[in-house]
Order: sequence, then C-alpha cells, then structure tokens
Amino acid sequence: MGASTTSSADPGLLAWLGDHDVEYDIHEHTPAMTARATAKAEGIDPHTFAKVVAVTTSDGRSAFLVIETTDRLDLHKAARTMGATDVRLLTEGEMSVLAPACEVGAIPAVGSLYGLSMVADHALRDDEAISFNAGSHSCSVRVERADWERATDVVYADLAADRDDQPAWAPS
Repeated sequence: MGASTTSSADPGLLAWLGDHDVEYDIHEHTPAMTARATAKAEGIDPHTFAKVVAVTTSDGRSAFLVIETTDRLDLHKAARTMGATDVRLLTEGEMSVLAPACEVGAIPAVGSLYGLSMVADHALRDDEAISFNAGSHSCSVRVERADWERATDVVYADLAADRDDQPAWAPS
C-alpha cells in the first residue's frame, strides 16, 4: 500500500484510503479520457474498472453512481433508486466545484470523500478487486472490492441500462 511522491493521484484520496484501512495499488498510465481507455491503459479487464457518474436530483440531492466501464447508466433507474422524479448528470462546472483537486471526469469512486452518498450497480459485487480514477486522467487505484465496500458504505442497486430485456448485472 502506498504512493510514490511523484504520483498524480489526489493526495486527499490516498489519505482517505489510508485512514479507512483500504489497501491500494497506484497505477500510473498514459493519459486516458474515458473509463474504457483507462482500463485499457492500465491493462485490466474493463469490467473491473468502476466508472463514476455524478448526478443530481430535481430536489437538489447529488450522488455518485458507480457502474462498470462497459455499462451505460439508465437515468430512469437512477431516479427510481434515489426516490426522485428526475435525475440529471452534473455539469463539468458542478463537478469542478464538487472535487476541485480532481480533473473533470477523473473523480474517484469514494462519495464520502466529497460528502455524497454513493450507489453502485449490482455488477460490481462480482469483482474481487476494482479500479477507479484517482483524481487524474493518468492515475488510477486498485482496491479489494470488499475493503472499498466496507469503507464507503456503498449501497447496491440496478443502475445499468438493460441488455436483451434483462438487468445488466444478470448472469449471461
């Protein structure tokens, strides 16, 4: 566990992981602007890379929704899960205010670090380890899913867009 002094990972994230006894490995890689490209740059199965989608409800509640990088978020499912009539994606400006130490689009899958609740798609429970952005487009962290789950108090729900009339997390 630990970080190099030259790491481009968000120091706040690394401190949070350490404070919550979550062991992590830092993966520096060539800059990648999408979660799928980051998984490829990291050389891992894209199903084990957690993509954060920051949303807000019509009544002003924001949250992180976490899905596998290969999935798409279903906004109707997200609204239902959050008990809201409507959910929209946060703008780049809103994300910059929310996580000023992070590059836009590289926010880590740790909602409590930013004072937000976090809901993850059921598919993430199948992975022993997951990776997610570490605040920059050239750095990610890999953690044991069970440790991440314990530390973040993540809640699971059906969030991914359905494929072939079945939930995305259903076994094929």
